[in-house]
Amino acid sequence: MIKHYIQAARLRTLPLSVSGIIVGSFLAASHGSFNWLVCILAILTTIGFQIISNFANDYGDGVKGTDNEHRVGPERAIQSGVISQKQMMNAIKVSVFITFLLAIALIYVSFGKDDFLNLFIFFVLGIASIAAAIKYTMGKNAYGYVGLGDVFVFLFFGLLSVCGSYFLFTKSLPFEIFFPAFSIGLLSAGVLNLNNMRDRESDIKANKNTLVVKIGAEFAKYYHYYLLFTSFLFALLYIVISYKSAYNFLFVIAYVPIFKHFYTVFKNTNAKLLDPELKKLALSTFLFAILFGLGFIL
Repeated sequence: MIKHYIQAARLRTLPLSVSGIIVGSFLAASHGSFNWLVCILAILTTIGFQIISNFANDYGDGVKGTDNEHRVGPERAIQSGVISQKQMMNAIKVSVFITFLLAIALIYVSFGKDDFLNLFIFFVLGIASIAAAIKYTMGKNAYGYVGLGDVFVFLFFGLLSVCGSYFLFTKSLPFEIFFPAFSIGLLSAGVLNLNNMRDRESDIKANKNTLVVKIGAEFAKYYHYYLLFTSFLFALLYIVISYKSAYNFLFVIAYVPIFKHFYTVFKNTNAKLLDPELKKLALSTFLFAILFGLGFIL
C-alpha cells in the first residue's frame, strides 16, 4: 500500500516544485544572507505543498471522472482502484497537517517570535498555498476546471516560491528579484500547459475547461512558445541589472534542452506524443534553477 501512496505523490514532479526555492536561496546567498535550516525547511514545506496538490489532483479528477480510459498519462491511484477515495482523503489530511507544521517551523525559524507582521503575512501565505494545492481540481469551484491553473502555477511556483524564499533569508524584496521569479513561473506554467496539451481531448470529454481547451490546440502551441522565450528574456534582464561575472550566463546551458523541446512541440502533430516532454521540461527547469543560482555565487 505504501508504494501506491508514493506513486500517487508523483515524485517526478518534486524537482520542479522546489526550483523556485533553489533560485531564491542561491540569490539570497549571493547577497550574503543564507541559513541552512531555513533552506531545508523551505524545501520540505514546498515538497509538502506539492504532495498535497498531487493527492488532491488524484482525488479531484478521480471523483469527477476526468481520469478515465481516454486519459493519456500515467494511470492514477483512484482511477486504478489501488487507493480508495476515503483513503486518499485521509492521505490529503495527513499531508496538510505535516506541511502545516513544517510551514509554522519555517516561519518561526526565519522571523522569530517578535516580528508579528511578517509572521502573520507568511502564515496567511502558507494557508493560501495549502488551499491552492487542494482547490486545483477538488470541489465544485476547482480553478483547474475553469482555465485558471496557469495563473496559480505562475503565482505560487514562480512569484511566491522565489520571492518568498528570498525574503525569508534577507527580509528584503528588491524589484529585480521578480525577474527570475517570472522565469521560473513561466517555465512551470509551460509544464502545466504541456500537460494540458497532451490531455486536451480527454479534458474536453470530461468537461475540464483548461486554458488549452479554451484557446484550442494551435493557440496553445503559440502560448507555449511565448512561455519558453519570455522566461529566457526575464532571466537575461536580471543579469543585465545584476551582472557580476561571466558565470551569470551559466543558465543558458539549461536552455539547450528547453529549445530542443520547443522544436519538438513545434513539429508535433499528435498530442499523445508530448507525454515524454513533460519530464524533460520539468527537469530542464530544475537545471535552470541550479545553474542560474550557481552563476551568482561562483
